[in-house]
Amino acid sequence: MLDDLSALVSGRRVVAEGWGLRPELVAPVVESTGQMVVLVPTPEFRAYQVERLPRARARHPRVRDPERAWRNRIARDELVAADAVARARDLGIRVVEVDGSRDAEEVFALVADHFAAYL
Repeated sequence: MLDDLSALVSGRRVVAEGWGLRPELVAPVVESTGQMVVLVPTPEFRAYQVERLPRARARHPRVRDPERAWRNRIARDELVAADAVARARDLGIRVVEVDGSRDAEEVFALVADHFAAYL
């Protein structure tokens, strides 16, 4: 994915997201870390998602202990999110914690305002 992002030379801004787009891996391929924002869900928002979204509650029945596997996935997600926040802050990259207090349009506006400064 990073190779694909690096190959884009259209001059247009790109929004990319994904599990493998770690702040410390993306930072070297952008002109400025100001061109980045890391969005991360808070543990409370993640818990809200688990309560409301079937895909967040899903257990994988093909494992020996689906409940344990699900708990491990939740714990892993929390560790990955915390590490992404730490790495981003170490690199001076803006972090926006998604806690459910803003709707999608408000989060979009926040990110758009951040990027507007780098046009």
